[in-house]
Amino acid sequence: MSLNSILTTYLTFGIISYLMGAIPFGFLISKLKGVDIRNVGSKNIGATNVFRSVGPIWGIITFILDFLKGFTPSFCLPLIAQYYYSDIENIHMEILPIYCMALAIIGHNWPVFLHFKGGKGVATGIGGLIAIAPLSALVATAIWTIVFLTWRYVSLASISAATATAIFSWVMFAYKKSELLTSLVLTILCFVVIIKHHANIQRLIKGTELRFGNKN
Repeated sequence: MSLNSILTTYLTFGIISYLMGAIPFGFLISKLKGVDIRNVGSKNIGATNVFRSVGPIWGIITFILDFLKGFTPSFCLPLIAQYYYSDIENIHMEILPIYCMALAIIGHNWPVFLHFKGGKGVATGIGGLIAIAPLSALVATAIWTIVFLTWRYVSLASISAATATAIFSWVMFAYKKSELLTSLVLTILCFVVIIKHHANIQRLIKGTELRFGNKN
């Protein structure tokens, strides 16, 4: 595989992943229901705010679509590269999935279509994680479920799952030199997810964060 082919593949797949991630499904679904999700509830375009402000079914649909924004580029684009470039090196087949996942999350969090004001990357991140590291996704989901059922805070569950994913990625991958990049990128992405919850963290500290099912 030539250098030009490698650069073209990364550039093309990066743009596709970002644009897929940048599709603001929560905003579009809410608009169809006559609601500008950016002006109600937490003002976030993610599934939780859609669930609360527009309706449970629409929130679930938003979650599924945001999930697919992470899964599809992380899983499908590397397969396309492998199909068209039979001589693609193993190192690129290891890098491409996490690369596409990262660009999809960046697109979701900072979508060009909404002036770079997007979501927090949880659903999109889980989708990408299932594509590249199913066991890590299982651990993250288990932690999320336990924390959510215990305290009923979506934000706390998401922060806990992101933290667990970062830690578990080093347990799973760091012993392999070839996977160090995966551990590093996953840790950075998890840190981004946590930072995007900064307002939730402040409300959790103050005791003003809404529990799931409560509107006030």
